[in-house]
Amino acid sequence: MRVLTFLHSFEPGGVERIALRLMHAWLKAGVDARLFMGRSDGALRAEFAEGLPHTAPRRPPFSIAWMETLWMILTLPKTIRQTKPDVLFCAGNSYTIVALAMKLRFGRRCPPIVAKISNDLERKDIPQPFRSLYHRWVRSHARFIDHFVGMDDPMQQEITEAVPLAPGRITIIPDPALDDRLIDTLRAPTGQCTAPIKGIRFVAVSRLAGQKNLSLMLSAFALGAAPEDRLTIFGDGPERDALIKLRHRLGLESRVLFAGHIVAPVLELPKHDVLLLSSNYEGVPAVILEALAAGIPVITTRSSRSVPSLIRNGQLGAMVEPGDVDAFAYAIQHAGGMRQDLDQSLKQARRFTIERASRSYLRCFEASARPSPND
Repeated sequence: MRVLTFLHSFEPGGVERIALRLMHAWLKAGVDARLFMGRSDGALRAEFAEGLPHTAPRRPPFSIAWMETLWMILTLPKTIRQTKPDVLFCAGNSYTIVALAMKLRFGRRCPPIVAKISNDLERKDIPQPFRSLYHRWVRSHARFIDHFVGMDDPMQQEITEAVPLAPGRITIIPDPALDDRLIDTLRAPTGQCTAPIKGIRFVAVSRLAGQKNLSLMLSAFALGAAPEDRLTIFGDGPERDALIKLRHRLGLESRVLFAGHIVAPVLELPKHDVLLLSSNYEGVPAVILEALAAGIPVITTRSSRSVPSLIRNGQLGAMVEPGDVDAFAYAIQHAGGMRQDLDQSLKQARRFTIERASRSYLRCFEASARPSPND
């Protein structure tokens, strides 16, 4: 079986990171897994490109970053014709427009498309009437996506409600944000004796982009954190300059550190006390799973239907409504009383490993690629 995954680039992103990790697992299992990249640059290249064969079209003499979706629509068909995949894997919601274009381009000759639903489908953050238009777009997915993958059990109902005719075409595969070795590493005692640290060490791992609403996090931190508390934010993105200016206006220069993109921010989590996530919308946030694996509690927005399930309805963290800066500040103010249930968080984390998910995806691909009785 030949599986072709298509991504915009190696630019950092949760969808891209998970897709690249899955591809490495499939290749290790002996699967003919192919990768198409609209452009082959980005910070994740150093982390994932080695041993990962990929195809990228020749770059034009101008930047395509601003038109990467259109560029992929124009260039992906050639690779599909050359590789003749049995299945096309659409790694997240942001790529379904490309999937539609391939169905229109190839018609009945288009390989079956398996799409992972990577973000919230309700999108209450979108104002009307644009939200209704978005819901109409999601409903149309039933016409060109052959099979849907949800990332946790609550997504079964979410996809069923959003996409007509989908119930028999949904598989739930816990999002493979972790692996068994990583979990063991995060839980291993360091053996280091450190002096007591005054204040709470908050941490965030996020793209600095509008979806993540880091301005809310900074504002809540300014309102709720004690003077000795500190916040470190790992990640980069288009809103970095604006967020640095906001940090200055809030007087947080000495208490909030923008640490930038690093190769393995998950390894920094055990050095901190509480994870913060302020997103407007998510799917199954990998960073919550990483925090559970590291054994630290979480303060998060209810950014998707899956978030309450991930933190066991408040047993493994605190949850507030998206956009509620006062509630987020209150949770930060009372974070000193948070204690993680290490056994329950470990049990939850082990559900979301690449070892389990990679095999489940392959079974899903095999079923999707199998000719129907009417063929």
